[in-house]
Amino acid sequence: MKLLITGGAGFIGSNLAELAMSRDHSVTVVDNLVTGHRENLEGLDVDFHEMSVTETDRLEAVMAGHHSVVHLAALGSVPRSINAPFPTHETNATGTLSVLEAARAAGVSHVMVSGSSSVYGSNPALPKGEREWVRPMSPYAVTKLASEQYVLAYQNSYGMDTLAFRFFNVFGPRQRAGHAYAAVIPIFLDALLRGMALPVNGDGTNSRDFTYVGTVCRVLLDAAERRVTHPEPVNLAFGTNTNLNQLVTLMSEVTGIAAEVEYRDPRPGDVRHSQADNSSLTALFPGVAPTTLQTGLEETLTWFRSLETYDATANSKENQP
Repeated sequence: MKLLITGGAGFIGSNLAELAMSRDHSVTVVDNLVTGHRENLEGLDVDFHEMSVTETDRLEAVMAGHHSVVHLAALGSVPRSINAPFPTHETNATGTLSVLEAARAAGVSHVMVSGSSSVYGSNPALPKGEREWVRPMSPYAVTKLASEQYVLAYQNSYGMDTLAFRFFNVFGPRQRAGHAYAAVIPIFLDALLRGMALPVNGDGTNSRDFTYVGTVCRVLLDAAERRVTHPEPVNLAFGTNTNLNQLVTLMSEVTGIAAEVEYRDPRPGDVRHSQADNSSLTALFPGVAPTTLQTGLEETLTWFRSLETYDATANSKENQP
């Protein structure tokens, strides 16, 4: 199979590329390296193209002859979108339209997109099913809603085999800390290993359905291999519900380092609680088995420790619970 991954030098994309190549698939990666990292693909014999997904004509030429497209390229982060909504819209919404048009022109009929649980927004329902009403609370969430709906519209308008996933707080190796828009798990791990306080926005009761990247990639690759399509969005998560205070406790157990917490003001646009109804996912992918949060954290910690050199005092016995 020839698989094209947009955003393939990113956290999820590079893990997917590695998994696909381990199964003897041919992988093409498109990434402009704005948030991706070329070193994520070290040791992988991918066909790499440094370009934006908004370059439709170039994308069409690269895309020709592929079996499936996994569209992961995006500008993530709710705060980033609030600070600068136009770049987020251009990459996420316009970029998705560009990918679909390039695929249509190149004769590639199977396209998947990484949507987001953020589209549920202010809907308080738990767990959240795909037919629940959506009410985005940030420009980022609006762009992800537009992205998934474009994919589903192309299924209806042009007969393309498409699949729109809604990701829920994916984490794992290659998800980096050290930048303004880092996700919560790498921020917490980095702070613990450096002996610093963990920054918690709000009172720590906000909850998430954390999903390990390895599980996500297994689902994505299975969907590409079988050319799975579905007329509605599909939650890609497993119905867990962990609040930030619980996450801090578990991270302390996994790392063996006592955590100090710094509570901060809540951030605008943040969803209070997130938990997936995964009945559609399990119907489409009955063989999928999720990685537990603890196991995922342990594997993520191993990657962090291989990447960074931390102050030895962060691991001293005085800091252990």
